[in-house]
Amino acid sequence: VRIVKLHASPVTALAYNAVHNCAISCDGKGVIELWNGSILAGGATGGGDGEGAGDEFASIGSSPVAARNGIDFQSKFSTSLYDLMKKKTFAVALAVSPTGTNFALYGADRKIRILDYATCNTVVTYDERPKVYDKMVQKRADKLARGESVDPSGIDAIEYGKRAATEREMDDTVIMSGGTETENVLMRDSGSQLLSLQFDPTGRYILIPTILGIKVINLRTNKCIATVGKADASALRFLSVCLCSGDARIDRQIQLARTGGSSAAIDHGSNKKSDALIVALAYKKRRLYVFSHSDPVAEAEMNGDDDEAVILNRDVMNEPPDADDMLVASGGRGESESKLGDEAILRTSMGDIHIRLFPNAVPRTIENFCGHAKSGYYDNVIFHRVIKGFMLQTGDPLGDGTGGESIWGGEFEDEFRKELRHDRPFTVSMANAGPGTNGSQFFITTVPTPWLDNKHTVFGRVTKGMDVCSAIESAQTDEMDKPLSEIRIMSVDIM
Repeated sequence: VRIVKLHASPVTALAYNAVHNCAISCDGKGVIELWNGSILAGGATGGGDGEGAGDEFASIGSSPVAARNGIDFQSKFSTSLYDLMKKKTFAVALAVSPTGTNFALYGADRKIRILDYATCNTVVTYDERPKVYDKMVQKRADKLARGESVDPSGIDAIEYGKRAATEREMDDTVIMSGGTETENVLMRDSGSQLLSLQFDPTGRYILIPTILGIKVINLRTNKCIATVGKADASALRFLSVCLCSGDARIDRQIQLARTGGSSAAIDHGSNKKSDALIVALAYKKRRLYVFSHSDPVAEAEMNGDDDEAVILNRDVMNEPPDADDMLVASGGRGESESKLGDEAILRTSMGDIHIRLFPNAVPRTIENFCGHAKSGYYDNVIFHRVIKGFMLQTGDPLGDGTGGESIWGGEFEDEFRKELRHDRPFTVSMANAGPGTNGSQFFITTVPTPWLDNKHTVFGRVTKGMDVCSAIESAQTDEMDKPLSEIRIMSVDIM
């Protein structure tokens, strides 16, 4: 209808205050603009391209005024609208409260600023920068070192390291650039995913996706009253949230009329719990995650039902096959691939571990692994490094992490593939001492380890024997992470 030209840089966030008919837009330079969005015939012009626009749209894009848009400032210099530009940052997400009294900005500096709409001054800032969590984790570690009690639901250093790596990875995507292409965008695995905030219908609470889960903050007390998805935050980094209040509005006058004026049959719902839902998206995930007050797993435990069966019945797995499935199901293997094999079984002293291999994606790595396996190179080799909550490493004939070579002698190059990532536990990957230094050593992760992407070549996934991996992971180790009791690979079968 009308082209509004206010920004010199790409717009990174946009929201509309329906209460005051005013749009709020932010750009990559940190500039924040407020502009009129109401339709007024013959209204003031300015800020827009009037070509082809009728008089009824002439006011769109014009500067806001107190009478029409509810603002209470004369100059932007008396507001906080230049703060982002001064800090050399910009907004990647923007939300307006349903009451129209506040709006929130999620900055590229990972600070969330709540501004009063009328004055456009900052009311409060919530700091979600990594250094805040660095101090929190260090404080917890110090307490443990002194033998003091800590919150069992807190995250330890290893778990935090994994999550912090995901945050650093997000810095290289369009998520932290507001969806715009910049020189800082180095990774595009997340597609066009964006980050979002949301106020609740009353405007008293705000939902913020963070490293710990989705925080629900009371804006009156500035206290976090709940963290939704906290138990899932280890594997999922939530990005976008949508609150569905779900409580139906009841016309009690109509109900009274239908019941002949008696209120006895009306369910007043004074003790009824809200059936609100939160729908969320997660980083590099194709699913929708729905949270409610109902916890099927807890209910199953109370009823004595099987937790795993409940989870399987709860989750809807209808997404297309992922890259791993496509690689295995591609069929038509060539002669060289059939020689390499697409499955391996590690016969360890603690049980068998079945591994799906990817000869199509990383043929050189698979040729090396299968060559060593068939020659007996891995027979009687120990797991020389086991770190709980991280990985199990083996493949060194010397048993101390310093030995091993490729089937060609020496080292060989990396084979990084965007469809093969360290995005889940039980990923099988090559150990190395830097770029292009692959030999014979490999490891199996026990948690997602995205910080290893593009540093170590993924060549397999464990499909059976996860319990064996967990048993190895639980083994007691010395100060060098070497198991006190030797755990060996007896042999390796290639299928």
